[in-house]
Amino acid sequence: MTDETPAARASWRPIPAPVARRIGPRGLGLLGEVLRFGGVGIVGFLVDAGVLLAAIALGLGPWLGRLVSYLAAATTTYALNRAWTFRHRAGAGGAGQWARFLVVNLGGFAANYGAYAALLVLSETARSWPVLGVAAGSVAGLAVNFTLSRRFVFNAAGPGRSAP
Repeated sequence: MTDETPAARASWRPIPAPVARRIGPRGLGLLGEVLRFGGVGIVGFLVDAGVLLAAIALGLGPWLGRLVSYLAAATTTYALNRAWTFRHRAGAGGAGQWARFLVVNLGGFAANYGAYAALLVLSETARSWPVLGVAAGSVAGLAVNFTLSRRFVFNAAGPGRSAP
């Protein structure tokens, strides 16, 4: 443990000062959200892959197993994004917000599952290692999920309204 003062913590920045000035406070806030969203996405990927492997081991197969694993990962990422990525914009929350998260992320799910399915159909390697398809799907759905989640789920101004 270090005896770091608040001034010392404030002086450390992962982005060089000239870049931070050019991006501005709003850009830095958005960049922080994107990076946190990506970190949560990594956790979501681990949940997705782990549940998929467990589902396959239990006999659900790679198709139904992926639906189960996606729901587990989506629930996990909702909770983490609400608590960390968008904590300052999260609003009231609850079951309605979780449902809205699932609905608006159908676009991300389509990209995610589409990439997964395409790899399973087109690649013998992906059929042997379906987690590769999960990874491709995670990347494909990231931008769609971030944009829709930020705008319609974790928006303190209300769904679909502009918030800082």
